[in-house]
Amino acid sequence: QLQLVQSGGGLVQPGGSLRLSCAASLFYLEDYTIGWFRQAPGQERKLVAIITTGGSPNYADAVNGRFTISRDNAKNTVYLQMNSLKPEDTAVYYCAARRSYLGYSGRPSDYKNWGQGTQVTVSS
Repeated sequence: QLQLVQSGGGLVQPGGSLRLSCAASLFYLEDYTIGWFRQAPGQERKLVAIITTGGSPNYADAVNGRFTISRDNAKNTVYLQMNSLKPEDTAVYYCAARRSYLGYSGRPSDYKNWGQGTQVTVSS
């Protein structure tokens, strides 16, 4: 069973920073496109950032310039660095993996392997 284990998250004041981690077990992340998604209460799950096996990142407009996705294949881990956080960034954040040969996708339904989710709350 492919597993993605998330860490990080929590409560932060507006303007603060957090880093989320997504570590894989039983498979190599380097063979997968990794996406970070978020879901706020009452809303659908949406793509935040995505990184290909080649390391090319792409971001949702809402986070572009504030969030950075990166991968460390030696540690089998993908990160999401979140800076200049805003209250509207409050959500449960999920990482997800998709085999690279399936192509690029930002749709949650195209991802079969998910992390457990972690709460990020931005509030003063």
